Amino acid sequence: MRELIGRKLEIEELERYVASDKAEFVAIYGRRRIGKTFLVNNVFRDRLSFSMTGIIDGTFEEQMHVFADAMSIYGKPLEKSPKNWLEAFSILRDFLIQQKKPKSHRIVFIDELPCFDTQRSGFVRALGYFWNSWASQQDDLTLIVCGSATSWMVSKIIDNHGGLHNRITQEMHLQPFSLAETENYFSANGFSWGRNSILQAYMVFGGVPYYMSLLRKDMSLAKNIDRMFFAQDAILKYEYDRLFQTLFNSPEPYKHIVKLLSENKSGLTRKELSEKLGMKTGGNLTTLLQNLVRCDFVRLYNVKGKKIKSSSGIYQIKDFFSLFHITFIQQKVTTNEHFWSDHIDTPAQNTWYGLTFEQVCMAHIPQIKKALGIDRINTEYYSWRSRKYSENVQIDLVIERSDGNTNICEIKYSKSEYSIDAEEEKRLNKRIDVYKSETKTDNGLQLTMITSAGLKHNSHSDGVSAEVTLDHLFSE
Repeated sequence: MRELIGRKLEIEELERYVASDKAEFVAIYGRRRIGKTFLVNNVFRDRLSFSMTGIIDGTFEEQMHVFADAMSIYGKPLEKSPKNWLEAFSILRDFLIQQKKPKSHRIVFIDELPCFDTQRSGFVRALGYFWNSWASQQDDLTLIVCGSATSWMVSKIIDNHGGLHNRITQEMHLQPFSLAETENYFSANGFSWGRNSILQAYMVFGGVPYYMSLLRKDMSLAKNIDRMFFAQDAILKYEYDRLFQTLFNSPEPYKHIVKLLSENKSGLTRKELSEKLGMKTGGNLTTLLQNLVRCDFVRLYNVKGKKIKSSSGIYQIKDFFSLFHITFIQQKVTTNEHFWSDHIDTPAQNTWYGLTFEQVCMAHIPQIKKALGIDRINTEYYSWRSRKYSENVQIDLVIERSDGNTNICEIKYSKSEYSIDAEEEKRLNKRIDVYKSETKTDNGLQLTMITSAGLKHNSHSDGVSAEVTLDHLFSE
């Protein structure tokens, strides 16, 4: 089995659940390809008492066969598949009773859980009965369930209002790798890429382990992108559609919202989204947005002076893979199998790098706070744009601090040191003035430059109070 990279906190948590002195019902969720199954199988390896994996789009009969086959693998062959899930969980209960041993722990892993919930199968009710009637009383039992259909996992398991209401004892939201974990992954797999190449790979694949596993170390990043997205039989050419089809029963409304947010990278309010979508602000739109947030496509952040909530907050796209696909696959139909290599250093590619680097920074706020020495200070962060000024006045990142200061962050991607000229200095000062005027803030405002290659100091950079570089973003 391949080495497990990163996930230190998650590994510690899983081991803590198993060491608990009470029954634990653990729900792991996260987007497709993020490594949920890989994590559980690597942590527990030969310690699993029972494990089964649902068949995507499988019928009830096929899922029952999966259960029977799993029982056979773990040493209890069945003459025939169970008639229903109540019978199946009764068989599992009896099997686990036989597995009980002094000073040992029983671990049950049910993977791709949503697949078992076929129409009129009664799977969720049977699972609830299994847990409530027996499993919850076993102080040496840990039941781990996971699935890529995050909205299903949350509504049917974590926030269940029936037999599983408040029965989940632990939940784990598995998120994409950070830049540091991504660098460790490449290093462990023999890649000799520098940090700028790793950053660019992150902008495309977003720290999703499966996507990175498809990269070849004997090819440049540009050639890898051509092979994976633009070649005639490119392996990821249709991944975007598959991703949404796996996560959502009706994917089109979700894809529409993600596309709108990709075109408005500073974000949109729920009211703005409802107007652009032609939908009412409540009900269905609320559910769509909540599911996108839970599936790591979208972030919700507050605006100055308001407590974060869905009605007043700003929704912003955060999924790098979606951004790349919409910008270069969906929008630009091409037969050029070397499209990415042929467009290196073009305005379109450089503009995309610049905009996407802002999203990388938004995904690494803890590292930015650490670099600024404010990691122990309570903060709120957000992008900001003027609601009053006729021109496009916006700030890439605002970090509002409880110590009476606010970092006004300008984010710049470049391959060499970034230089502020007279016009840029004027624009930066104007943004700060407009922000101060509109927000009525009493905080001290500190201009902060976040750059990929450092800041070149000159007569126009004197107003910069703090700097953050790419190396800071790679910190643990």
